[in-house]
Amino acid sequence: MHKLWRLLGRRLLQFLPILVFATFVVFGLLQLVPGDPALALAGDYASAQRIAEIRHEYGFDQPLIVQYGIWLWHAAHGNLGLSLFSSEPVTQLIWDRLPNTMFVAVYALIVASAIGIPLGVLAATRSGTKLDGFVTSTASMGVALPSFWLAMILALQFSLYRHWFPTTGSAYFFTDPVGAISHATLPAIALAVSVVATLARQVRSDLLEVLNQQYMRTLRAKGLSNGAILWKHGLRNVSATLLTLVGLQVNRLFSGAVVIEAVFAIPGVGSLVSYSAINKDFPVVQGVVLVLVLIVISVNLLVDIITALLDPRVAAA
Repeated sequence: MHKLWRLLGRRLLQFLPILVFATFVVFGLLQLVPGDPALALAGDYASAQRIAEIRHEYGFDQPLIVQYGIWLWHAAHGNLGLSLFSSEPVTQLIWDRLPNTMFVAVYALIVASAIGIPLGVLAATRSGTKLDGFVTSTASMGVALPSFWLAMILALQFSLYRHWFPTTGSAYFFTDPVGAISHATLPAIALAVSVVATLARQVRSDLLEVLNQQYMRTLRAKGLSNGAILWKHGLRNVSATLLTLVGLQVNRLFSGAVVIEAVFAIPGVGSLVSYSAINKDFPVVQGVVLVLVLIVISVNLLVDIITALLDPRVAAA
């Protein structure tokens, strides 16, 4: 247990610079967006004096590092500021929309894991066969398939033409679980396809490497069944790598949600950040980025802890 706590402390110290670096880069890139947020707030016919007053009021006249330092200090105390245009607290805006994005991302991850892992196992145990070739080629195509294009095809075929699923919007899972699943199914499938392909390829590669080890031949020579070798020795040896890979897909799912939410008009943080970036609502963009980075870091931290429990050598390293 002591080694586990030490691992947790090391990971937190490693993730803190990543958090600061990611938010600072986004903060700097926002300054490069064409246009002046003060001018957007003041209006097209505002005087130069009024624009200058707004710039001073919101701190836009301060150097970049000073602006970032002020924002970081407030964020560390739980204050993400107010939206420049709606004057609503950024925390409330994110809190209202985050459940929709989280549900679609988790749904997509479950679908991808339920399909991608078995496909990878199937391909590894049927190596060199037509089935292996089919899974491998399909996975390669799935990686290259643009999620936004697939989302539009799904919406066209199963929403507009067949009316099997809602075209736009979302529902809250705890008040309307059936409606939530119905609204999130097509977006989740569009997000999951590339993750399915990635998981299938990686599981096949790792499991095939393990199954071709010398000690596996020894187990077969001792009369152990193929099923026992696969489940007790093969999958157990790749479980830590597989868990890490699944954790890494969370970042892909949240980044893909920005486009997918736009296609299906889902009121999530993806559509919120895209809308805010277009309108130069910097506090909202920065707040969303901070929350998403924290989620990704938390997932990676959880993966590290579970991996250490599965393999104590990780905690001792």
